[in-house]
Amino acid sequence: MTAHETTARSARWRRLVPSTARTRIIGWMLLLVLAALGVVTFVTWRLLISGINARMDEALRFEVDEFTELTEPGVNPRTGAPFRTVDEVISEAIAYNIARPNEKFLGYVDGAYRTQSRQEPGAAEVLAADSAFAERVAAVTAPAQGRYQHPGAGEVRYLAIPVQLDGDTARGVIVAAYLADAEREQADDAARLMLLVGSVTLLGAAGAAWVLAGRILRPLRDVVETAHTITDTDLSMRIPSRGSGDRDEMEAVVGTLNGMLDRVESGVAAQRRFIDDAGHELRTPITIVRGHLEVLDRDDPADVAATVALVDDELMRMNRMVSDLLLLAHSEQPTFLRPEFVDVGDLTRDVLDKVAALADRDFVLETAAPVVASLDPQRITQALVALADNACRFTTAGDRIAIGSQLSGGWLRFWVADSGPGVGEADRARIFDRFARGGEGRQPSDGAGLGLSIVRAIAVSHGGDVLLDSVPGRGATFTVAIPALMEQPWPAY
Repeated sequence: MTAHETTARSARWRRLVPSTARTRIIGWMLLLVLAALGVVTFVTWRLLISGINARMDEALRFEVDEFTELTEPGVNPRTGAPFRTVDEVISEAIAYNIARPNEKFLGYVDGAYRTQSRQEPGAAEVLAADSAFAERVAAVTAPAQGRYQHPGAGEVRYLAIPVQLDGDTARGVIVAAYLADAEREQADDAARLMLLVGSVTLLGAAGAAWVLAGRILRPLRDVVETAHTITDTDLSMRIPSRGSGDRDEMEAVVGTLNGMLDRVESGVAAQRRFIDDAGHELRTPITIVRGHLEVLDRDDPADVAATVALVDDELMRMNRMVSDLLLLAHSEQPTFLRPEFVDVGDLTRDVLDKVAALADRDFVLETAAPVVASLDPQRITQALVALADNACRFTTAGDRIAIGSQLSGGWLRFWVADSGPGVGEADRARIFDRFARGGEGRQPSDGAGLGLSIVRAIAVSHGGDVLLDSVPGRGATFTVAIPALMEQPWPAY
């Protein structure tokens, strides 16, 4: 057979035999159950056969005792007279013993068949007419037990007992025989019944297992169906949960895959936002630079100097914008934060020292939390500096800007409060969005409207958020609230 023919035959076999996980599970289960059924049936059958053989051998030995009890007195129990002939002893012994089913008694005198038990004569006559059997048992001179294979009746287990009587020269033999195959028929019937019942039960179990396997493997089919529906433009589909508990392996797989899809969707969404934001905001400075370069008068030194200054300013703004966008994209990664245990009071005072040089404002420290907590000091500093810078742009020289921190209700709160114009109702809903800028009262700046988005990203990365408390005309307070992961209380100042 060529390799091509072998491959083709294998392909045809795979088409005939389904190779789904459900089919393989049911197939292996059926093989195991069939093997177990076969072993149990065989062992049970052998135990039954062994018990029947032992019972037949025991019954034959019992016949010896009965015959000895009958003949030892030498008196015919029916007439009360002494036995006169061997033939009489054999006839009385066979008539005295009651044959069980499949048990036969036969009598032989001088090597010739003489008589037999009357029960089920048809089967007994088979042995009586068997010259080979008669030749084997009729001439024994001592009790002999053996087996004989009859062409029609099968195996025969027998016990031959010689009979002699004083005053009679004849030699007799009484044979107690069991038709062993017929006696074992009950064991064979029991084994066949076990196989029949087991086969029917196996078919029922196979049907039930097919249904159960389908229910168990349903999450895997859901995985395939969900995977087919997910595209590069739609990552919202999730694998349905059956709600069978956390200890269910399939449910754990579903939960893990859905979690992975959540992370993939979040990553793709962040990538799309980055691309959209970059494309939206970078288009303006590029257009400005390109427009000025197109009308540049190369022969006018003043025009060249002014254009170079403008291009340099726009490039710096683009560089800052790209840095902010990269920071926002990075904020959704697990490595964005590097938490450590920090003295919150010292951190708050350090931030105040840093922001004091931002502008001519009245910077004050309202309070500093005397605790040690787990957080990323650089990111918290970055958020507070951005809030202070934002406050500077909405205030004028000499205005008050307050910074503080406090532990309250299991939350650490860092805030920056200013005495500026506050945040109007129209701006509150969008002030933390990317590229959103405040309304009236804002001083000119080269910012791209990403500062408050970065502050919120830092707070969210810590497991918290940014809160706004503002009354128009009376200033605004921005609060970064994060969970307080404490190490130990710090001594009061």
